[in-house]
Amino acid sequence: MELFTNQVLAGIATGAIYACMALAVVMIYQAIDHLNFAQGEMAMFSTFIAWQLMQWGVPYWIAFLLTLAISFAGGIVIERALFKPLANAPILTHVAGFIALFAILNSVAGLTWDFTIKQFPSPFGSKPFLGSQLISTHQAGMIGITALLLTLLYIFFRYTRIGLAMRAAASVPESARLVGVNVGWMIALGWGMAAAIGSIAGMLIAPIVFLEPNMMGGVLLYGFASAVLGGLTSPFGAVIGGFLVGVFENLVGTYIPGVGNELKLPIALALIITVLVVKPNGLFGRSVVQRV
Repeated sequence: MELFTNQVLAGIATGAIYACMALAVVMIYQAIDHLNFAQGEMAMFSTFIAWQLMQWGVPYWIAFLLTLAISFAGGIVIERALFKPLANAPILTHVAGFIALFAILNSVAGLTWDFTIKQFPSPFGSKPFLGSQLISTHQAGMIGITALLLTLLYIFFRYTRIGLAMRAAASVPESARLVGVNVGWMIALGWGMAAAIGSIAGMLIAPIVFLEPNMMGGVLLYGFASAVLGGLTSPFGAVIGGFLVGVFENLVGTYIPGVGNELKLPIALALIITVLVVKPNGLFGRSVVQRV
């Protein structure tokens, strides 16, 4: 029983990262109806920025907040410079843009900071949480930051004017325009917020997987799996999907013989395919009906 509890708690901690990544994926998907294949590289690049700030002597939490601000601004710049001109372009053009962004960020990070593995500090440490051997202080911190982030996002989208405008722009852009909402800038703000949320995922997972340009490849796949499981049209579903995938991954790796780290990513891909076949809209996604 202790092993089961340990794996569930560890899965919830890892799932918090997947939830952040899935939420970032869903925010951009709702804005432009496409998956951002470069979301992981954006998070990785932001994590390198945080690492560089700390190398220059900036305290962790100040570097954390500065990275959020830089990532937010960077997300807006990417949307304005690259994807706003492609708004009416074919799907394959968007895919090519995402792949190009992926390659550019990965290469620039490698050239700037090289491809050697670096240690990234944890502000929480790695000691047992409250004396318990079931979960570490860093894992508890991951869960706590994610919970705080989700609470703030709920308040923002539920009770603020900009948050309501962003929801309207994502759900019914034509109607939002009629009531004076600048849909274009709402999409840009969505990109900025998605980039900032992704940077949080990168900074929280870096102490575990270590920092290098390819660190977010597997995390992004788990983020996609979480978003598909929860529903690409449901931010809440994406978060729940992240926690479910984290727990599922840990339990499968523990209780099914022969499943090691090498098979965890294929399991995530198999989960995506299964959900798409059985319930294409995900657990909490809604069907999109278009009038023709």
